[in-house]
Amino acid sequence: MPEDHFGEGVASRYDESSADMFAPEAVDPAVDLLAGLAGDGAALELGIGTGRIALPLARRGVRVHGIDLSEAMVARLRAKPGGERIPVVIGDFATARVEGAFSLAYLVFNTIGNLTTQDAQVACFQNVAAHLEPGGCFVIEVGVPDLQRLPPGETVRPFDVSDDHLGFDEYDVANQGLVSHHWSAVDGRWQRVSMPFRYVWPSELDLMARLAGMALRVRWAGWRREPFTGASTRHVSVWEKPG
Repeated sequence: MPEDHFGEGVASRYDESSADMFAPEAVDPAVDLLAGLAGDGAALELGIGTGRIALPLARRGVRVHGIDLSEAMVARLRAKPGGERIPVVIGDFATARVEGAFSLAYLVFNTIGNLTTQDAQVACFQNVAAHLEPGGCFVIEVGVPDLQRLPPGETVRPFDVSDDHLGFDEYDVANQGLVSHHWSAVDGRWQRVSMPFRYVWPSELDLMARLAGMALRVRWAGWRREPFTGASTRHVSVWEKPG
């Protein structure tokens, strides 16, 4: 079992620390797109967390199931209105199985990077393919690796500097590794949390999908279906399992 980096200390202030991602302008376009892809079928969220997407998607009438490694995060989900009605399997979303078949599976907010090896990311695609119905879709939202802004010889880049938060990404270019270091002001004291990720290229994800028997249907630069270009900083990609 991989290490759980979203224990009680992170889960207790996750919603507050990511408040901008809970705003309607961040949530509504994602839910609109996912609900359309799910149709009359069920949806499986990998890394369901505290329910940022799952709860509004369920309120749209989609039957949502989840997988998450963190019991502390899932406890927050279940404490919210409607959260107790969403079935969640506690486990590694690269390998954990859920009963039933799904028309949609999805991973949002860079969560594919929480799988810190290529083998684990490949296994995730294979696990998703095993859960999807023929014609079902797998959606990933993730940032495009930001190496163009990393000067030669340097490994650390700041991504947020504010009065109550300092964030720095530390790159291991040889191994596609990334550790995000967060210093947050909590009750008058600075607390540090460091989380490992594996950054992954869009073309690499396409190959992982192909190995799992899926093919790219479309790629956008965001949930509002903006065109994906060489200047895009993130992408929302949809792969389809053959019908």
